[in-house]
Amino acid sequence: MQPVKGIILKLCAVVLFIIMSALIKAVSETVPPGQAVFFRSFFAIPVILVWLAARGDLGTGLKAKSPMGHVWRGVAGTSAMGLSFAGLGMLPLPEVTALGYASPLLVVIFAAMFLNERVGVFRIGAVMLGLVGVLIVLTPRLSVLDGPTVDTVQAVGAVLVLMGAVFAALAQIYIRKLVRTEQTSAIVFYFSVTASCLSLLTLPFGWVMPGLYEATLLILAGLLGGTAQIFLTSAFRYADASVVAPFDYASILFALVIGYVIFDEVPTQPMLTGAALIVAAGIVIIIREHRLGLKHGRSRAVKTPQG
Repeated sequence: MQPVKGIILKLCAVVLFIIMSALIKAVSETVPPGQAVFFRSFFAIPVILVWLAARGDLGTGLKAKSPMGHVWRGVAGTSAMGLSFAGLGMLPLPEVTALGYASPLLVVIFAAMFLNERVGVFRIGAVMLGLVGVLIVLTPRLSVLDGPTVDTVQAVGAVLVLMGAVFAALAQIYIRKLVRTEQTSAIVFYFSVTASCLSLLTLPFGWVMPGLYEATLLILAGLLGGTAQIFLTSAFRYADASVVAPFDYASILFALVIGYVIFDEVPTQPMLTGAALIVAAGIVIIIREHRLGLKHGRSRAVKTPQG
């Protein structure tokens, strides 16, 4: 394991994904989520193929040893993408980003449940703190029964984003399983192919002919998304899921700036408070991981015979 390398790759993915989300949000009023998923997935494929060719791995990089693993990863990832894209059209970008933070928190839990990764009480407590933050962000949007003044569209958007976070966490668990037998290139490539095919199922539900502006943004989102997916999938080769997951929190800084400057979105107090708790939980997890790493390192040093 090389956790530092995994963290750097994850941060690169975070930056590209938030820019991609902003591009999708920019066209959300005219382009339906299913169509956006298609563009994001289909135009990621050339990026992957160029990456393989540059590595001289085009002939062997697409071999799949676990076809059904790719299918399930594709279903989970495509569901997460579609739900998140739908939410982007209903909620401010920073709020979508903050609610999406439920995903890395859930990864820590799912990693212990499905991957047998050791997660102690300390980290579980940090995850619970983060989930409290998610609830603080979520609660104002779910008070739809309190009265007619509540925006029902935003309530629906909040639910969609939260559901997307659950599927995103499951997708990351499938990735963690796949990297044991599959090459990174195959995981990324077959996800893009699966997502492109699954998104076509939404074609009867209102696809539109995008103009030059919309098409340009959608294609760019696909190119950036493909690059980010390569970084993300590679990150899991160098660090445990519970180590790299908290670094998703860095995206809130970019989301706040882009949301304010581009979309004129002013963050609410509950969003800022909830996001602060989530980020605090992430920092606690990071510190704990660092201390555990030092402890394990000292333990190995004691056990290693000195020559």
